[in-house]
Amino acid sequence: MDLGVRWRVHGDGRTPAPGAVVRPDERLSWPRTLGLGAQHVVAMFGASFVAPILMGLDPNLAIMMSGVATAIFLLATKGRVPSYLGCSLSFVGVAAVIRAQGGDSATVTGACLAVGAVLFLIGLAVQRFGARIIHAAMPPVVTGAVVMLIGFNLAPVTASTYWPQDQWTALLVMLFTGLAVVALRGFFSRIAIFLGLVFGYVFSWLLDRIFGKIHSADGTGAITDHWRLDLSGVAHADWIGLPQLHAPSFEWSAVLVALPVVIALVAENAGHVKAVGEMTGDNLDGKLGTAIAADGAASMLSTAVGGPPNTTYSENIGVMAATRVYSTAAYWAAAGFALLFGLCPKFGAVVAAIPGGVLGGITVILYGMIGLLGAQIWTNAGVDLRNPLNLVPAAAGLIIGIGNVSMKFTDTFTLSGIALGTLVVITGYHVLRLLAPAHYKQEPLLDEGTSSYDEPSGE
Repeated sequence: MDLGVRWRVHGDGRTPAPGAVVRPDERLSWPRTLGLGAQHVVAMFGASFVAPILMGLDPNLAIMMSGVATAIFLLATKGRVPSYLGCSLSFVGVAAVIRAQGGDSATVTGACLAVGAVLFLIGLAVQRFGARIIHAAMPPVVTGAVVMLIGFNLAPVTASTYWPQDQWTALLVMLFTGLAVVALRGFFSRIAIFLGLVFGYVFSWLLDRIFGKIHSADGTGAITDHWRLDLSGVAHADWIGLPQLHAPSFEWSAVLVALPVVIALVAENAGHVKAVGEMTGDNLDGKLGTAIAADGAASMLSTAVGGPPNTTYSENIGVMAATRVYSTAAYWAAAGFALLFGLCPKFGAVVAAIPGGVLGGITVILYGMIGLLGAQIWTNAGVDLRNPLNLVPAAAGLIIGIGNVSMKFTDTFTLSGIALGTLVVITGYHVLRLLAPAHYKQEPLLDEGTSSYDEPSGE
């Protein structure tokens, strides 16, 4: 039984040829693969630590369960879809609403588990009826816009949270990382993001030793005098410790608040699978249902023990775009590291201490790369943005998603950002398509050209 856990060595296992890519079923030498796995862990760590904290959940449990979720995803997709599953930021607003209604952590995880179950069922439906039903709902103009708004929606996090904490460090880290991506050769160019983080970590420590505390915004946004690199939490953290576990509880009011997030999760998965397919050159449409179902199953398992729900991570797709290493062996390494690090509070404290300015410089590049993958989908599919049928819904959805526009329907039901932008792009496109004149409908949604969506995927 092929579970996608066998890899052939790429070239000499050390330095890929210029312009070469390391495919999902290939790997570099194990030391280099472990290094790439560590880079993936670092890339996801910020969001996977911040999101559970904002949701009031245990971040160490979130890290540990992200490793378990990634392993489930890789096994389910048989190593065809290189992706990392981390804590979904789409649920942060949902958790805030549920807690404002008097819910606790068990109520939050119960509502998230229900969303994971719905996502799992949607994945099974896509497996049964074919990926073409997703592509009929989200043709290239839609998926490109969704990938764009997923990436660019993260821009305010950089602009308002990370960058203001130390703008000059952020600028230097951005320049160093960009230079490393372009100018370094061989393996080092492929871990440029990780090198940028290490550079920023050391640089911030040196600035603290030379100039003392900085007067700027801290992680909460308050203007204070503080150390750029605060290691106080590391000294007090234990080396080994179990995360806090708890069982979920279910309340219909909380479940109804959380259910709309499934729209964003389906769109994220479809967009991410499409983006990975574009990068690897593989037709992954046959794996779309499996990917969605695996995400749902992993989220159900995580929330069942008190962890947050998971989704495929844009940050790690950005790392692949920068390194051009798509080996699932690196993701297995990342999953193993995450599982171990989740049991080591001290390591979590070290990574959590990464200065905000450093993350600002890194995320400027990473988030932009994610967004521009949407443009690549448009370009490769030949999407005509002169056609109003394509232009209008994409334009509206992008502004809503990037600007984090909100629509409040009731006191307990609000759609915003990625979810609302995705809904506008999808519904807007199809409603306008029904009303548009024939010459705007350049091709049918379900013609012979989409038959490849349902071809056997070689399982």
